[in-house]
This record gives sequence, C-alpha cells and structure tokens, in this order.
Amino acid sequence: MEENRLTRIVQVKRTKLEQLKRVHPIVQSLDSPELHPGRIKTRSFFDALDRTDRVNIIAEIKKASPSKGILCEEFDPVQIAMDYESNGAVAISVLTEEDHFLGSLDHLKMVRHAVIRPILRKDFIFDNYQLYEAAQAEADAVLLIVAILEPALLSRLIELAEKLGMDALVEVHELSELRTALECNAQIIGVNNRDLKTFRVDMNTSVHLAPHVPDSVILVSESGIQTADDIRILRNAGFDGFLIGEFFMKSFNPGKALRELIIRSLN
Repeated sequence: MEENRLTRIVQVKRTKLEQLKRVHPIVQSLDSPELHPGRIKTRSFFDALDRTDRVNIIAEIKKASPSKGILCEEFDPVQIAMDYESNGAVAISVLTEEDHFLGSLDHLKMVRHAVIRPILRKDFIFDNYQLYEAAQAEADAVLLIVAILEPALLSRLIELAEKLGMDALVEVHELSELRTALECNAQIIGVNNRDLKTFRVDMNTSVHLAPHVPDSVILVSESGIQTADDIRILRNAGFDGFLIGEFFMKSFNPGKALRELIIRSLN
C-alpha cells in the first residue's frame, strides 16, 4: 500500500501547531486590533477571478515540493512576486508550509507589502488559529482542503475566513469532496489535479469535475498546468482561473514564463 503523503504532512503540521499555540498564543477575536480591520475586502481574491476574456492566472511562490525537491535555488519571494505582478498575474499564491515546501508566513508578509494583487495563503489549514495567523499576516484568501476537513469544520472555517475579511479557495480532488464543498457553501472551488495522497497528477480530474459545478461558483484548476493547450482545454471546460506554481518556479525567469503562457493561451 502506498504511503498517504497528505496524512503524513498533516500529522507533522498538527504537532507543530500545538507547540506554536503554546509558545505564541494569539488573540482569536474579531475585535483584535492586530487584524487590521481597515484592510478588510480591499483586495478581493473572488473579484480578481472575474469572468472576462482575460486569462486569470494565480501565480504561485514556492521554493520546494515533496515530490520534486528544491524548485528554485535563487529564491527571492519578493522579486518573484513583483515579476508575477508586472507580467499579468491576477493573484499570487504563497506556500507557507515550512517542513515539506520550505515556506513561511514571513514570505507572505513580505510579498503582501510588495505588490497590490490579492494574496492567497496556501497551506494545510484545519484550525481557527491558522485563520487568525493568516489575517494578521494580511492574507486576502486562504486555501481549505476538503480532504483534511470534516464538513462541519469546513463550514466553520469558511464562515470564519469571511468574517476575517478573507475569501476561501476550497480545494477538491474527487466528486464526493466537490459535493461536500458545495454543501458547505463554497463560493470559490479549486480542483486539484494532483492527488495529495500519492502526488500523481492527472489533468482529466478538472475536466471530469467541472460539469458538476454550478455557474454561480468560481472555478479554479490547480496543479500540472504547463501549456497554452492545457489552459484552452480548461477554459472550454468552464474554469475561471488557473493556479500555477511548479512550471513557473522551475523556469529561469518565472515572470517571463508567465507572460509567455498568457500570450500563447490567447492566440
């Protein structure tokens, strides 16, 4: 039996989170002055994925992945973010998971103050504490993975994210997870073409699930997207946005790779 990589990552994350909560408790209150209420809804991740002829790419910043190792040796998250912004990204995703992706909330904080595009915190989130962390770091959206959340908890996290001024990108990989996301009133659904249990990628996952998503929901395809043909196929299937990380991060010039992909996708 293959090892469930997702389970291992979440177990490590839970252990470290419990330690962090003891060492660095934060005020989990909507009234906390640390939440910067003045910035609420100033950068809407939802609105960035508007349904126009534009190619809506959420460009991702990540140094490494469990399946591919180090992706970017000369890693400067601020410079990468600025390059993404100037080359057409509608939003920027920042990996903040430390052990397996070599990410950091500090990366997100630095990026948030360097660009004006909405910022997504991409991590393995399963606790209110993590949402307050994200809000204090001034994230505009958070990733919630259905595979690691019970439906009741998913609903609570979606609701809390909204109260904290953040959108929720709710990630699914199969039909049962998609149904759970819709029942929990997810407004933005991301279909991950990568099976997080095995890390295998199958682009057909997005195509197969798209017909089951109502038109009122914003639909994002994640993982494995590398070519203009990929984007054209996904757009025809009904996708509004495309989260791309590894392809850009392995490029010599991530911003240039982003610009070229957008141009080719529109031709």
